[in-house]
Amino acid sequence: MKTIHIFIIFIILALVQLFVPAQMIFNQERILEQGKAYKFKTRPVDPNDPFRGKYITLNYEIDSYKTKDSLWKRNDIIYVYLNNDGSGYAKIDTVGRALIPNKDNDYFKAKAGWYSKYSNKLSIQFPFNRYYMEETKAKDAEVAVRDRQRDSLPNNTYALVYIKDGEAVLNDVIIDDISIKEYVEKNASK
Repeated sequence: MKTIHIFIIFIILALVQLFVPAQMIFNQERILEQGKAYKFKTRPVDPNDPFRGKYITLNYEIDSYKTKDSLWKRNDIIYVYLNNDGSGYAKIDTVGRALIPNKDNDYFKAKAGWYSKYSNKLSIQFPFNRYYMEETKAKDAEVAVRDRQRDSLPNNTYALVYIKDGEAVLNDVIIDDISIKEYVEKNASK
């Protein structure tokens, strides 16, 4: 009798361990399928950080919000509401400490950074600032993004982020209208 109880507990624990990661994957896939895509213009990346693994660190041009409200606390959860600018890139419409009722704009949860009383700007810590890649291509991808942003041509590097119900998923990094994976492979063969 005792063996049956242990076996049942084992089965339940095994199912829970399978359910949790499956639910996480399902939620991300749901956002990618049903969410709205936004293009976030990137800034040059930090090319070296051996302690964090194989990914590209992304910084964004719209990483702050001008506001006279100076009572922001660092690392507090904030809600960032978006629109698109005339070129099709994401721009911040408003930022709030709580959900804004009846607001039609897409939004995502982020963290408050530092508030500058000098410039009246709140810095925003985006939840999608890492793009993970295959280990052998991550360094080449960082170099490609950095070089593309430093050349004399207009910056056409952006992150493609899907947003739905306050959640955001970074889907791809695009350089000159090509996925960074393809861009690295194309330039590696030259």
